[in-house]
This record gives sequence, C-alpha cells and structure tokens, in this order.
Amino acid sequence: MPHTLASLVNHTALKLTVLAGEGRLEAPVRWAHASELIDPVPYMEGGELLLITALKLDAEDAEATRRYVRRVAEAGVVGLGFAVGVNYEGVPQALVDAAREQGLPLLGVPRRTPFIAISKAVSAAVAADQYRAVTAGFEAQRELTRAALSADGPAELLARLAAHLDGWAALYDASGAVVAAAPDWAARRAARLSDDVGRLRERPAPASSVVSDTDGDDRVELQSLGTGRRARGVLAVGTGAPLGTAGRYAVHSAVALLTLTTERSRALQDAEQRLGDAVLKMLLAGEPDHARAVAGRLYGGLLDAPFRVVVAEPVAGEEPSSGVAAGAGGVGVLDGLADAMDSAAARTGEAVLAVPDGGRLIVLVADGGAAADACAAYAAEAEARAGAQPRARRRAGRAEAAHGEGVAVGLSAPTGPIAAANAYRQAEQALSVARRRGRALVEHEDVAAGSVLPLLADDAVRAFADGLLRALREHDATGRGDLVASLRAWLARHGQWDAAAADLGVHRHTLRYRMRRVEEILGRSLDDADVRMELWLALKATSALQGE
Repeated sequence: MPHTLASLVNHTALKLTVLAGEGRLEAPVRWAHASELIDPVPYMEGGELLLITALKLDAEDAEATRRYVRRVAEAGVVGLGFAVGVNYEGVPQALVDAAREQGLPLLGVPRRTPFIAISKAVSAAVAADQYRAVTAGFEAQRELTRAALSADGPAELLARLAAHLDGWAALYDASGAVVAAAPDWAARRAARLSDDVGRLRERPAPASSVVSDTDGDDRVELQSLGTGRRARGVLAVGTGAPLGTAGRYAVHSAVALLTLTTERSRALQDAEQRLGDAVLKMLLAGEPDHARAVAGRLYGGLLDAPFRVVVAEPVAGEEPSSGVAAGAGGVGVLDGLADAMDSAAARTGEAVLAVPDGGRLIVLVADGGAAADACAAYAAEAEARAGAQPRARRRAGRAEAAHGEGVAVGLSAPTGPIAAANAYRQAEQALSVARRRGRALVEHEDVAAGSVLPLLADDAVRAFADGLLRALREHDATGRGDLVASLRAWLARHGQWDAAAADLGVHRHTLRYRMRRVEEILGRSLDDADVRMELWLALKATSALQGE
C-alpha cells in the first residue's frame, strides 16, 4: 500500500510531531522535497511532502504565510514539514493557523532529524511499494498463465483476473459477441457494451479505451486482442476505481495470454488456407476420395455429413476484401461474413472451409449448423438495412450489411462430397438471383421453387425484349392493328385460335391474319417453339417494366 503521512509520523527514527491537519494524515505521499522558494508551486507535481525552514518566508507574517500555505495546498502538496530550531526556535503560530485554516497537515521536524532522512524514508517506502506491485504482478502473471493452460482456458483466466482485480472481466470474439465472462452475472453487463466494443474493433490492434458502464458504477477498460490490422477479440475489465500498478500488470498479462490463444500464427493460417483451397479444388474437380484424404482431421468431419456451399460477393460499388478467410484478418464485408461464421462454428466445434476466390468468398459449412445460421443471420441484418434504401438502389443489388457494406450471398442445397461441383453451381445461380433481386441472400431452394419471371427484372433482358417487340409496337402506333395484344392473347391460349379470338373479341380469321403479319414483321415463324418462348418472355419483361 502507498506510504502516507501517518506512516511517517509513526516512523520512530524520525520523531515527527503533528501540529495541524490531524484528519488528513492518511494522504499518500508520492515524494518528499525540500524547498526554500517563496513560490515552489511551479516545481511541484502534487502528492509531495514539502520540507521548509522558512529561510525566505516570513513565517510570523500572518498574511504572507496564509498566501503561501493556500498556494501550496491548491497545488496538491499533501503536507508541510517545518524544521524546528533552524531559522525559528519554535513553530510560528501564524504558520500553524494558516495550515489549520487550509486543513493542510503540518509536521514538526526536530533539529536532530535532517530532511534527507525523511526523503530516504519516503524513497524507501515508494520503492518497497513498487516492488510489492511488481511482485504481485508477476504472481498474477503466473496464476493467469496456469489458468490459460487449464482445461477451461480463457474462461478460467477471466475468473482469476476478475478475482485479482476485485471486479469483472469479459471476452468478446471477432464478431463482437460475448463468449465468456466472470463472474457469470457480468455477461449481461458486458453485452451492454457492444457498441463500444464495435468501435474499438474498427481501430488497428493493439488499441484500448475506457468507457463508463451504463449503470455508472464501474470503470470499464477495453483492450483489443490480436496482432493484425483487425482485432481478433476484445477483453473488457470492470473495476470500481482506476487500475493500480499490480492491476495493470495483470491486465497486460491477460491481454498477452488471450492474444496467444485467439490469434493463430500466420504460418498456421497460411497452411490451413492452402489446405482448404486444395480440398475445395478436388471436390469441384469430382475427386471426393482425394479431397477426404487431404482434408484429414481439420476438414474431414465437414465432409462426413451434409454440407452447403456458400458463394458471397461484395455488391457493385464495394471494394472486395484483400484476402478473406474465416479466422483470418482483413477488412471488408466478406471478412465480416467470414468472422460471423467462423466465430459461430468455433463455439460449437464445427469446421468451416473458407477460400477467397478473386474478390469472392467460397465457404463450405455444415448443413443446419451454427455457421450456416450465422450466415443467414448476417444476411438478414443486411437485408433489414437495405430496406431503408431507395427502391432503385435496392434493384441495383445494394443490400446493406454492417457499417454500410453491401453483400450478396448464394446458398446451395444440402449436398455431399460427390455432388460438390453441382452444389457450387447451385450457389452461383442463387448468387446471381440475389444480385438481380437486390437480396443479401438467396437459397437454391428458393430459386428452384419460385418463378422464372422475377429473373426478367434485368436491364439487359428488358433491352432485348424492347428491341424484339419494337417493330410490332411501331406498327400498332400507326393504328393499323393491335398486333402486340393479339400476340399476347394467342400465346396465352397456347395457339388456340377460337379461345384467343374470343378473348380479343374478334373473328378467328382476323386473328390468323394478325399472326401472319407478326411473322412478316418479325421475320420469324411462330411454329418455332423457341420463337414463341422468346416472344412470351419479352412480353412479360416489357409488361413488368410498364406496370401492365
């Protein structure tokens, strides 16, 4: 504990006496300093015991003494030590009165006690306090290291850290979710700091910040974990007061240990990345047996059960991430998606195979697992943010994810290693639909079960349709017949002349004449099924454009 005026008074070798300020002797003393300056304040930092003989101060002048005492007290000096029998035989009453008026402790120093003896006593006490803090810090480091190596790992480390600080501690993963807290009740308190944690994660590691708990009872310090550009986690510690030296040592040790447990080495990440890339290439090349052999224990479990293929891209106008992989660093919307899936899988022990591919992200996740759910949740958040965007922007595919970054995700149907290539094509098709519809995520099941008509909401398709039907519309504009409506009715009735003519309210011979004119103007035969299909889709596309 810090040295105080009371401990100096109780020091038997110093023989100090208390003349004023008896109620403030528990003030800690940072240093003892002798000065005979009339104004020593510019040279004070606060927390000093100021030793004087009143060589230049007229200590019997009540007004001058009052000004002197008030000034040093306001500067943070914790006490005055007055040498008795040097310049004054006794302690001037004006000095005693001024000290009492300010509530500043005044200690009488006998002539046989040199100031240097007081300075040495304070210096020795400060050194001893620092030694105790360092020793306590090293002991905390050993204790936290043993906890980190235990079966419970980070959870046990947090419990020891919270006990050492007489407070609470919490660990956040790369996505900002609370993964462990000690004591248990601290999880709810830590969850309320998600916005502060999010802001800290945006800063390059290492970074730290101090925030106030929402209840106003705690001082909370946040420390990022990791060595890369993007934090791999955050440590939060809550205490009732600022951390002391020993507490600071403990927190720094915890940060180092948690960084070691959450930040895998770059060499290991690169090796896993190369292995995942090889496994994926073999699966897509139709070599499932070789893929299983290469996957080993790292990805083998993923291939033993149904999995899904995820293909994700930043939407138009977003910068792709530079080297994205689950569990890897980097900045961007794809990294956010990868982090969300990787963190969810880590909590349940699942494997996630993620491979960056030219600005895209290809991921294999267990069907129905936590990573697949995290992908859907991330996309749902993106879709919710996109709902506030203008309609035209949504059509362009700008589904907004966290922090305004856009993402489009295609998800295949459940599959196995033998059909991985087909699942990849399904995911790509779903991704294409997601981009056309301005959706953050589309599953292959939605594409297969839905209608093809929404796919026509594409500028290129509409341009083709407009060009195909332009000659017929120009003909109708001259008032020489209603060829477009006649074509639509005839195709809708599958070429049944009587039914189509009845819908139009004309004779079937009139309808036959109009269809011959359509063939002449377009230069195409309506007997060709492909021509009929193209015309029908063109009519549907232009109808959607015109709101028909």
